[in-house]
Amino acid sequence: MQTTLSESASHLPRAAEAESILRTCVHCGFCNATCPTYQLLGDELDGPRGRIYLIKQVLEGNEVTQKTQQHLDRCLSCRNCETTCPSGVDYHNLLDIGRAVVDAAVPRPLGQRLLREGLRQTVPHPELFKSLVNSGQVFRALLPGTLQSKLPRNVYPAKPRPMTLRERQVLMLEGCVQPSLSPNTNAAAARVLDRLGISVIATREAGCCGAVDYHLGAQVAGLDRARRNIDAWWPGIEKGAEAIVQTASGCGAFIKDYGHLLASDPAYADKAKKVSALARDLVEVLRDEPLEKLGIHASQRLAFHCPCTLQHGQKLGGAVEALLTGLGFNLTTVPDGHLCCGSAGTYSLTQPELSRQLRDNKLNALESGHPEVIVTANIGCQTHLDGAGRTPVRHWIELVETALP
Repeated sequence: MQTTLSESASHLPRAAEAESILRTCVHCGFCNATCPTYQLLGDELDGPRGRIYLIKQVLEGNEVTQKTQQHLDRCLSCRNCETTCPSGVDYHNLLDIGRAVVDAAVPRPLGQRLLREGLRQTVPHPELFKSLVNSGQVFRALLPGTLQSKLPRNVYPAKPRPMTLRERQVLMLEGCVQPSLSPNTNAAAARVLDRLGISVIATREAGCCGAVDYHLGAQVAGLDRARRNIDAWWPGIEKGAEAIVQTASGCGAFIKDYGHLLASDPAYADKAKKVSALARDLVEVLRDEPLEKLGIHASQRLAFHCPCTLQHGQKLGGAVEALLTGLGFNLTTVPDGHLCCGSAGTYSLTQPELSRQLRDNKLNALESGHPEVIVTANIGCQTHLDGAGRTPVRHWIELVETALP
């Protein structure tokens, strides 16, 4: 697609990248066929092709309006379009560039500003978030239904982690909301890895991956969090850690982008590239291990929800399904498994109506095979789907750990 950046846009830090991505798009429209918001709304500007055209207009110096911002806000950043695109358009990076330009030009209404700033000041801070969740559980009956649905129905307490230090070691991102919403997930992962002779080294100094800030319009703050995490992990990397493991695919997708996002930072470019290379979703570590050592012969009937950040962001669609099937779990068929559940980080709070529609559609698909439990690989999806109060939703590693002899 031919494009000519305006004088002001040509001076943006990522101007060349934006122009390159725009020129990759041939406007074929294949992306709209798999875009969740386009399927719901039927508006060309609520599909990837339309949003690319809007960003092109903005970068060429055309007027930026609240309607432009609204159409970009409605994007889930699910990256389904990237999986579908025959031209390899790097849509999510173009969207990040476009959103930053639009947000700088269009002030948000007060309510939106308060909501987004409130999320930024609570979600990435584990202790504060934990206090709010605990308070919410105490006063659950007094809360409106929308807030009740954001609290976990069942909190499975973390069992003790193995204390033996193995020769093989990996680092693990603890996360910011998962320790409160699903505290046993990382502990279960550590116990399974220990059975395979791998020790998990928790790095408390590493905090939120930075995605919350970055995708709520505070890109500088998000990258600062990335730098802090790199600093926190670096001593472990120098000591020979095999990988940096994530049990939340949303965090994993963002960490794997550190190398790209910090490529122009002379102090962190090389380290960020190394961190991204070491970043592994849990399934990437386990699938290469001799899982027969675990002695699992499971038969439970499960439906697996493959998060967008796993299948489209990390290109690991089918990996967890293959692992679970190999361990004996009975996986149901899930129609339209490529579509987003509507969680998408903070999207369920910033775009609640669209998010609920997508959630209900996804649950109908997941429940069509009558599973006992739904399992997933991302805490945001887990909480979002479980909040509907239907079939229980858990992280898949907890089911594997429970099946250990």
